[in-house]
Amino acid sequence: MTPDQLITFAAIAEHRNISHAALAMHLSQPAVSGQLRQLQEEFGEPLYQREGRGIRLTPAGEQLAQYAQGLRETFMRARDYRDALRSVNAGKLRIGASTTPASYLLPYLIAAFQQEAPRVTIQTISGNTAEVVAALPSLDIAMIEGPPGNTLPPDTAVHTWLEDQIVAIVPAGHPLSARTGDASAREGVTLPALAAYPLVLREAGSGVRQLIELAFAQAGLSMQVALEVAGVEAVKEAVRAGMGVGFVSAMSLRHDDAALVMQTFAPLPLTRNFSILVPHSNALSRAAARFLQISFAKTVP
Repeated sequence: MTPDQLITFAAIAEHRNISHAALAMHLSQPAVSGQLRQLQEEFGEPLYQREGRGIRLTPAGEQLAQYAQGLRETFMRARDYRDALRSVNAGKLRIGASTTPASYLLPYLIAAFQQEAPRVTIQTISGNTAEVVAALPSLDIAMIEGPPGNTLPPDTAVHTWLEDQIVAIVPAGHPLSARTGDASAREGVTLPALAAYPLVLREAGSGVRQLIELAFAQAGLSMQVALEVAGVEAVKEAVRAGMGVGFVSAMSLRHDDAALVMQTFAPLPLTRNFSILVPHSNALSRAAARFLQISFAKTVP
């Protein structure tokens, strides 16, 4: 007994006619008759009797038809699900993103993706870079702002993505708060100048913090850490409160008010590249593949 034989029997039970069942299944009548004969031999007793131009199921055939119809319905649902996945119209997409891309990039990418695939269920998690990397085995795609490190699952693909600029932020009125039109603002602010003030840093594991710590270490400068907080918005609020100089992605200031003043680093800007990580890259779903394409093609405001 095979699944194909049972699915064929379900069609025969529905049509009560071998020729009609063969036509519905796009099979020849001899092929359907052969499967029916093999199935009947498997059970060792009649499953149907001929009646006029059709057939009538025996009690054994009626009972078997219930199981066969359940199998056929399951097969049809699985086939429909396969077709939906092939057209990126169903399924689930699990996305992880570290704080900056999660807040300022991911919403636009999800909106673009859902225009094409509104029936795909999207689940997101966010955290700092270290937390997202740790969650990779349960994700389909991830976006991080810090170095991916050496603990990635062996089948993870790493794609260099967008360039991002890190800037210092201070409250309006701070000695380092020269406005954009000033010559000092155009030149940016140096690390030694920043080292003279208390600093507000992100939590350990943050990509921004890793970059700032590396820059200060390479310059041989110590940092006066006044406060450690979790998240970009917490850094901005602490700076507004006068706790010290903070460091954030320039894109996080796109919609901010005049209470914060942004300063680039001098003599060279401090930049980094976001990365897109694709765990299970050897078995990438169509939804994840399409989301990856959109991520590289979409222009984010």
